[in-house]
Amino acid sequence: MKYLKKPEWIRSQFRSDLKFSDTKNIIEKNGLHTICTSGRCPNKAECWGNGTATFMILGEICTRSCKFCNTLTGKPLPPEIAEPQKIAAAVGAMNLRHVVITSVDRDDLPDQGAAHWATTITAIKKENPQVTIEALIPDFDGNTALLQKIIDVKSDVVSHNLETTERMTPLVRSRAKYKTSLNVLRYIAENQLKTKTGIMLGLGETEAEIFQTMDDALAAGVQIMTIGQYLQPSRKNLPVAEYITPEKFVKYREIGLQKGFKIVESAPFVRSSYCAEKHLQFSL
Repeated sequence: MKYLKKPEWIRSQFRSDLKFSDTKNIIEKNGLHTICTSGRCPNKAECWGNGTATFMILGEICTRSCKFCNTLTGKPLPPEIAEPQKIAAAVGAMNLRHVVITSVDRDDLPDQGAAHWATTITAIKKENPQVTIEALIPDFDGNTALLQKIIDVKSDVVSHNLETTERMTPLVRSRAKYKTSLNVLRYIAENQLKTKTGIMLGLGETEAEIFQTMDDALAAGVQIMTIGQYLQPSRKNLPVAEYITPEKFVKYREIGLQKGFKIVESAPFVRSSYCAEKHLQFSL
């Protein structure tokens, strides 16, 4: 298998300072999980250094095995009943202004974890009324009754990632379907919530497919889109097919805005939760 050499613009400088250490200690002390660590996010040092993190609920073992993702896969443990309150307390201890909540897929649970999601968001709001929240949710197999449980607790942004183009979806994602994800996004938007999605580039997609994905997301009601470079997190994951230049990422941002998105974040290190607090800056 051929592995591409990383270009000069793919460089993430680690920095550790007191704020980074404080954030790390709070997360570890409370036995919490973050996608920053499980997903080997290149922005972890920057975000933790600023006292922000994306919390991953419902454990660290996913029931799916997407080929781009470094999260553990297998048989998860039962949800921790105390987790919502632990996260609410950690958000307060970290003095966050904006928090992103995501989760592993829990296809093993009757409600796929939807009630736990709602309880977590409610606990954060109760303990930290000043904090804004983004819920970065799984697809729940497109079950609108389960989606409604999360919609009803009214996060400031609800996000679900398409991850890649329609043609690439069955090659990259283990169970999720492109049209199911579009339907999830449409349902969120129809409920008058700020709706967001993200994709990775460099998996083998074409430029025409990128533009079609933008059009599909817009037609579903998405207002916010993030576009970043896929980086292979380990040798067991899909290799990078192409490194997209920073100039092309700028081009995709400009085209996305011209097409009608309210906000487009597009750069090599952009991830769906990177600088997420900026994604509140428009009215529906």
